[in-house]
Formats: sequence, C-alpha cells, structure tokens
Amino acid sequence: MSNPTYKVIQWATGNVGIIGVRHFIESPTFELVGVLVTNPEKAGKDAGELAGLAACGVFTTNDVEAVFATKADCVHFAPSVADIPMVCRLLRSGKNVVSPLGPFYPTDRYRADWEAIEAACKDGGTSFHGSGIHPGFSGDLLPLTLIRIMERVDHIAVYEVVDHLANPSRWLEFMGFGHDCDALLAKPTRGPEAPHQFATSMALVAEALGKTVEDLTTKFEVAAATRDIAYPGGVIKSGTVAGQHYEWTGWADGAPLITYHSYWTMGNEHVEPSWDVGEPGYRIVIEGNPPMDVTIRRPPPLEHGARYISMWTAMAGINVIPAVCGAKPGMLTHQDLGLPVLSGLIRR
Repeated sequence: MSNPTYKVIQWATGNVGIIGVRHFIESPTFELVGVLVTNPEKAGKDAGELAGLAACGVFTTNDVEAVFATKADCVHFAPSVADIPMVCRLLRSGKNVVSPLGPFYPTDRYRADWEAIEAACKDGGTSFHGSGIHPGFSGDLLPLTLIRIMERVDHIAVYEVVDHLANPSRWLEFMGFGHDCDALLAKPTRGPEAPHQFATSMALVAEALGKTVEDLTTKFEVAAATRDIAYPGGVIKSGTVAGQHYEWTGWADGAPLITYHSYWTMGNEHVEPSWDVGEPGYRIVIEGNPPMDVTIRRPPPLEHGARYISMWTAMAGINVIPAVCGAKPGMLTHQDLGLPVLSGLIRR
C-alpha cells in the first residue's frame, strides 16, 4: 500500500522557503505544484533550478492570483513578515496552511489573530499550524517532551546561541550589530512586541503544567567588539555592538517559571564581555527532579549552503503537513497534533 502524496505550494523563497522547495521536490511524500516568489527577478524560473537542483517543470510566479487558482492540499507560508489576512484568504480558498510565523498559541494578546484564522478555517474546511524552531519547537515542544519523564519542575531555561561570525546574515546591520552600544541599549532592534510573541510558547508550556503566565519581564545587554571584526558583509568596528543578550522570563505563582535567553555574537574571541554559554545551537536546562540538560548543537555545513537554523525552522512545519492535512478543521497547536507520523524522511 503506497503512502498518499500531498500537493503543496511554497510561498516565498528566502532562506526558509528555498529549503521547502528542495524538500518538496526530493521527497516522495510531496508534489510541488506552485511557488510564489516576492522578488520579481525570481519569477518565471524553474523551481528546481532556483533551488540548485535539476529542472522540475514547476515555474515560479509573483502572481498571487495564479497561486490561488492552483489546486493544493497545503501552503508552506514563509514570507519575511506575518500576513494574517493573506493566511485567512488561503484558508478560505480550501488550502491548509503551515507557517513558521505563527501564531502558535491563543494568548489574550493575539486572540484577535487566532479568532480570525479560526473563522477562516471554519469557512474553508481547512487547518492551520504555527511552526518554527523558536517559537515553535525549542521553547515549547522540546521542553514539554523532556518534562514527560520528570517528577518535579522548578524552572525551565531555553538558550538560543547564534554565532553570526560563523553564520553571517545579511540582516546583521538591521539587527544592530556595529551600532553604538548605548544607542542600541536605548532602542533594541527587537521591538517591544517580540517578548510577547515568544510568550505564546511560554503560555503553552505553563498551561500544560497547570499554571498561567502572570507576568513577563525583560532584560537586554550588549557586548562590544575589542577590535575590528571583519565578516563577508563588512566590518564590525571596535567599540561597537558585537554581541546581544535578550532575556525574557514568564512568571507563575510569583516565581520565575520559564526564561528564554537569546545570545547573538560575532564570535567570542574579540567580544567583551565574552559570555560562556556553550556552543551555538539550542540548550534546554530544566531545574527539578531529575534535572535535565539537553543541547542541540550546530551541525556541520549543510547541503546547498543552507543555514542550520533555516533548516530547522523549515522542517519543523514541513514534516507535519500530512498531519495538518488530515486533521479536523481549525487552529492546531502541538497538543492537537500529538505525535504525528513523519513520512518521506528516509530516502535511500
């Protein structure tokens, strides 16, 4: 008996979306039927060739209406910014949607978005799942998986460690690297809404433990370059921002329950202070009985030059597309999906 094949559309082809294109072409579980590009220069190209593969016969388009006219089971929706009205329109058109942009869980702050998508799912008979590496996995699904074998939980800490010198991003200047330290401290590039977006993952974990996040506190610190640091896109000047640490804590019963740390650095050799937070990747530390300490380390260089965080972000959603397509209509959290079957990953 053969497994079903799912017709999919890749919406946007940035670092995350292009990974979707490659996987949909190479996996027997999926049939790529459409690719929406936001850059007009990418339009009209064979999707396989755009992704560094052999031609596949599916051509990219920047015509949104052409995408809506394409019959598909699911859209992997991965533009650079969230677009709730477009997600709702896709759902009403009869297409399920998986997106690393969320929303991930129905906190009060994002109740309006959640209800809008829920209504669109009802109208279209479709389902939506917010996926991703963080939020979407390392700060919620992974801790909940580890907690399953614990007797008591006191505090959960999630560390995101990214070395942007080893994995340079074209967004480094936008992210505040190379800026004046005091200026960035006064106005972080991660806006005031960012902690609340991540707090949706905190809420999922807390409520799974029978608690409610009652307060959210934030902390931000920077590190400076002790000399000029060259990277492929330019130079971080000595004395300017070469490291950032965001700390967000969700409180329950008057005590810190969940803390998310994001450490972004331009290496550690010429950065002061030099934070001793381990290797790049994700680390989950749970205080309790028994204590837990699990690390997902940065892998070796990936095929096609893909960035590992982009790979993790893409596959967290792509791998559950069959489960989303087979689920009842509506918004689907990790609790709704349970332990899905992951098909098409073993390819000899």
